[in-house]
Amino acid sequence: MTNKKIDLTASELGSLWTTYLYDSMSLQFVKYMYEKVRDEDVKPIIKKAVKISEQHVYKIESIFKKENLPIPYGFSEKDVELQAPDLYTDTFKLTFMLHMGRVGMVVHTGNLAVASRRDIQDFYGHALHQVQDLYRSASETALEKGLFLKRPYIPYPKQFSFVNDVGYLKGINPLKNHRILNAIEITHLSLNIETNQIGIMLISSFMQSSQSHQVSQYMKRGKEISKKHIDILSKTLMKDDIPSPISPNHAITDSTTPVFSDKLMMFQVSLLNSAGFGNYATAAAASQRSDLTLNYERLSAEVGQYAQDGAEIMIKNKWLEEPPAAPDRDQLGKGLKRK
Repeated sequence: MTNKKIDLTASELGSLWTTYLYDSMSLQFVKYMYEKVRDEDVKPIIKKAVKISEQHVYKIESIFKKENLPIPYGFSEKDVELQAPDLYTDTFKLTFMLHMGRVGMVVHTGNLAVASRRDIQDFYGHALHQVQDLYRSASETALEKGLFLKRPYIPYPKQFSFVNDVGYLKGINPLKNHRILNAIEITHLSLNIETNQIGIMLISSFMQSSQSHQVSQYMKRGKEISKKHIDILSKTLMKDDIPSPISPNHAITDSTTPVFSDKLMMFQVSLLNSAGFGNYATAAAASQRSDLTLNYERLSAEVGQYAQDGAEIMIKNKWLEEPPAAPDRDQLGKGLKRK
């Protein structure tokens, strides 16, 4: 057995760097929520989220120091005003814990899948277990309070069957009867409606509390995009008499006092954009009706443009931190002194 040091792969380095930015941001967000929460059933769940982010930030800093890598700038207590009035209802705080757990399970599963070093595998394996526990706690509490956003039900099938007509894949022609949505398609439509609803709540809170006119207008635009997407996806369900999930309206307060830095808010929205883009891509790949695929492609293009415009705002204000990158061999070659 050799004791030779194994360097981090590009995948591991990228995963750790992204996780650090996400958790250093999330830490400020959930610390604020913990400071304001009043519901004694929700409070321990948010405390659990604070502990998870704290542990992740500490662990990644330890790994980076051990590898002699620069620690990302990330986010700190400078990006949040804990003494500001409450911006969110406790109902939304619980909903956001569900969102954190759900997103965390997807992200950490992907990070674990590309990890080769044992310590990185252990870190992401433990992180996955933590967010599973967070999601379980939040979902149990939400169910008890009648706040869990249940997705549509359909009757159980009585037997298996095979697709016997290529018309199963079609849905674009308005002159022909479309095929009724299957369970997989319903799942993705419902999930994307739900994530857009969470996006509207978050962006609304940022829109009313931002000190920057440019950022506030960007949030307003994002809210309109999400509302339009919800309308498109909901109508698709309703055509087949399937109800769309509806989240609680009571989500944010009327406070306009600044809470988070514009940098943190823009980063949070960039994460929502990434999640939305990924969700649409997954939904398009899983959906077998052509009209659904076309819709997801259309919506993805709009999210992509919105994300691009957001990145330009962040670059202009020096808020966008650059990820680790491979060296530019062409540029390195230009600096060589040749005989």
